[in-house]
Amino acid sequence: MARLGGIAHRAEALLGTAVVATTSVAGGDICTATRLRLSNGTSALIKTRPHAPADFFRTEAAGLRWLAEAGGVDCPGVLAVEDDCLVVTWVEGTRPSVEAAECFGRALATTHAAGAPGFGTESGTDGYIGTLPLPNRSAPSWPEFFATRRVLPYLKLANDRGGISAADSNAVERVVRRIVDLAGPAEPPARLHGDLWSGNLVWGLNSRVWLIDPAAHGGHRESDLAMLTLFGCPQLPRVLDAYQEVSPLADGWADRVALHQLFPLLVHACHFGRASGGSGYGARAGDAARSLL
Repeated sequence: MARLGGIAHRAEALLGTAVVATTSVAGGDICTATRLRLSNGTSALIKTRPHAPADFFRTEAAGLRWLAEAGGVDCPGVLAVEDDCLVVTWVEGTRPSVEAAECFGRALATTHAAGAPGFGTESGTDGYIGTLPLPNRSAPSWPEFFATRRVLPYLKLANDRGGISAADSNAVERVVRRIVDLAGPAEPPARLHGDLWSGNLVWGLNSRVWLIDPAAHGGHRESDLAMLTLFGCPQLPRVLDAYQEVSPLADGWADRVALHQLFPLLVHACHFGRASGGSGYGARAGDAARSLL
């Protein structure tokens, strides 16, 4: 109760509005999320994390704003952001529907098509993927960006943490050496969420789907879709069909899903590898790599 009271006082100071009730929100294991019921009749969500890096929440807020500017998938509005917290508008969730999935697929195509100045971020400022730093310095091509900013840094960290075996690591390295041949047709930078698994989607009212917790950057649109495929998404076939109605994917995209999944699999190997004795996500990354060779 004392913790919730402290969060309420912090929110009131930032919003200039009284908080009449607080409720803990289950879900994430990185931040503490709390629903705020405000005296003006609305609700908001505040996220906090002890000892978060100074730019942790500001980077997330910037990503939400950048994605919202695309006019595609909805994002919660940023109400306040400081080094220690982020406050956004509350989104009431409901069960996924076919109609919402189709709307989401079309909207995601619009978000991607809004584009980005380059592969990475315009400022080159690093972001975060979970609790790990996310290199975002730009690169002249997507294969170079993906290899040097997404695959290799996390492969090294997974090796250092015992999250991947030598054989699986070698398979990933072989893919990196062939990445230009495996990458498919060149495409302009897309505006990506960057961590688009089902837990970062909120299926809201009126067939609206909302994006939360982004690792936003300019990248390859197939990366977002591969993340949805990897960790599951309700009504995924409907999402993909609707996406392609707006923005057809290049030939062979399904064969490249495993390539784009190397990044999230290695990130998870970094987070959880040692706990599973170097198996699990590291082994899955190795299997994905071998399927491409």
